[in-house]
Amino acid sequence: MRIGELATAVGVTTRTVRHYHHLGLLPEPERRPNGYREYGLRHAVVLARIRRLTELGLGLAEVRDVLADDAGRELAEVLAELDEDLARQEEAIRERRERLRALMREGVPPEGPVSPELTALFGEMAHGTGHGPESAMAAKDREMLALIDTTADPEDRDRLLAALRAAFAAPGAVERAHKAYALLDELADADPGDPRVDEAARALADSMPEALWPEGEVDQDNSFLRAVFADFPPAQAEAIRRMMRMVAERQRTEGSSP
Repeated sequence: MRIGELATAVGVTTRTVRHYHHLGLLPEPERRPNGYREYGLRHAVVLARIRRLTELGLGLAEVRDVLADDAGRELAEVLAELDEDLARQEEAIRERRERLRALMREGVPPEGPVSPELTALFGEMAHGTGHGPESAMAAKDREMLALIDTTADPEDRDRLLAALRAAFAAPGAVERAHKAYALLDELADADPGDPRVDEAARALADSMPEALWPEGEVDQDNSFLRAVFADFPPAQAEAIRRMMRMVAERQRTEGSSP
């Protein structure tokens, strides 16, 4: 048989046959005097076995182990590992489908798909806000939370979400947060020296869950915070800076109390 005849007989392409030759999975036949390879029945048998194994989901390295005459793993061992891997994939697919169903049922937040926990928190944050125009500052806050949800270490992320859930469960917490959002929205076109900056900073400090705030003064000149401040209009950025100083001062005062 020529290579095309072999490929057709087994149901693969000639390119696949040549690739298996290159990897050493399928022995190359000797060439006839005219320079053409002549394949025999044994090549077809091996090629068909490779096809069956790859259709089961085995990688080519695993196929090589199965085909090896010595030092190779038993087929039963390889298939058992494949079965375990498929079970893990099935579980991952099941979890993804559950998440998709929840998103379709509850709606996708404007920030796009986030974790179920953050989706639920966004719902809690929206309670009692009415049906008027959305706060631009609230939208920015959600964007920041979505960023943390995606990039934070899982332990830090869970700590953050747990603290936020506890904070928003407190009486009046949602209302305080949206009051701070509204005050910050008013500063969108204001000057950093506007007297409303202090009022917004105090409202923001009062709505900030204590569990989220690190102890001690925060370095406001680190690269991440510089990027955060640059994303806000000047007066809003100044309100956030003052809020950070207020929280740090409150911690020092409470820490020095008997």
